[in-house]
Amino acid sequence: MTTINPKFPIRRRICIATSTRADWGLLYPLAKALRQTDGVEVQILATNMHLMEEYGMTVREIEEAGFEVSARVRMRCEDETARARVKAMAQCMEGCAEELPRLQPDILVVLGDRYEMLAVASTAAVLGIPIAHIAGGETSEGAIDDRLRHAITQLSTLHFTAAEPYRERVAQMLGTDKNVYNCGALGVWNIANQPLMSIEELSQSLGFELEAGKYFVATFHPATLDTGATPAHRCQAMLDALDRCPDYKVILTYPNNDTGSEEIIQAINQWAQSRPRVLLIKSLGMIRYLSAAKNAAAVIGNSSSGIVEVPSLGVPTIDIGIRQKGRLCGPSVLHCGDTSDDIANTIATALSPQHQALSHLKQNPYHHPETVTQITNHLLTFNSEYSKNHGLHGLHGYHPA
Repeated sequence: MTTINPKFPIRRRICIATSTRADWGLLYPLAKALRQTDGVEVQILATNMHLMEEYGMTVREIEEAGFEVSARVRMRCEDETARARVKAMAQCMEGCAEELPRLQPDILVVLGDRYEMLAVASTAAVLGIPIAHIAGGETSEGAIDDRLRHAITQLSTLHFTAAEPYRERVAQMLGTDKNVYNCGALGVWNIANQPLMSIEELSQSLGFELEAGKYFVATFHPATLDTGATPAHRCQAMLDALDRCPDYKVILTYPNNDTGSEEIIQAINQWAQSRPRVLLIKSLGMIRYLSAAKNAAAVIGNSSSGIVEVPSLGVPTIDIGIRQKGRLCGPSVLHCGDTSDDIANTIATALSPQHQALSHLKQNPYHHPETVTQITNHLLTFNSEYSKNHGLHGLHGYHPA
């Protein structure tokens, strides 16, 4: 792996915003690399699901990884309506308006496309803090995240995309390729560079006996632009399909807290209670999730992890419905409709020797061997003259370079 080698001495405060178990799992190696670099102060701003007990209070995972949480920005939805999400965004912006001036970062790092990340990025943009956006330029036509992701791109100054077509799309959106870099996907880099658990270690950690190749990992999120049926109805189709595979155990994880998540949680709790072969868990954490996926017969659901990371584990993905429609995919990813028959038939295809062999090739368009090193170097050597010329100024008066 290439050694981090800045062109000049760096003194920089870099704030990493994280709101879910999923984005922290991706951001952790980057945070670790920055923390190990002389002259860099790493700040962690935690919000949303990290601070909710019903979703596992995953801020503890950040602290257990040895990081101090510099700011906690609480936000909570009153109910499942879109109006409640907007009010939660306003609460997040109000909290960030208090915390970001106190932290005075030189750069704010945000990842992905969630509504709370738009709130964080909007606040930083108004405050004049340069934003580095990871995983822009992608498409997921079945979720409102698609629009939010592009909005965050327009607010940002540095861009780290996960594949070359996405770099080209961001450059087209911005009208320039300056500060737009294809660095590959952080999650794929994690797979190649993080030691994973053996099946025995995983079983012990979960308190749930597992046999490699004899279980599924399943996650179902609301597809927020799906007007054809309720999220619970869509999820139930997946659960019914899993019932047709009684010889396979299931590790079932909670959804994100998008609109419709509460009814999914109710459905999966009710389903899991009467099935001893099912382990329902709020959050696996990065290492356990990747370890579980690596040893699974297939990963099933509609999470982006099945599209981006799982192919590098040599495991088939069954992608259900419209949520991830439009994403670049490797050949191990099988798309299917959202009826129980569609899902069950696709599971059978995924379990076939032919598709298992294809999946073992680990072909993945998101792979890049130097993802963390490249992102780290660009964050450290970013020329603030660009931000000055665009009206973006650090809050505490220090401009590197």
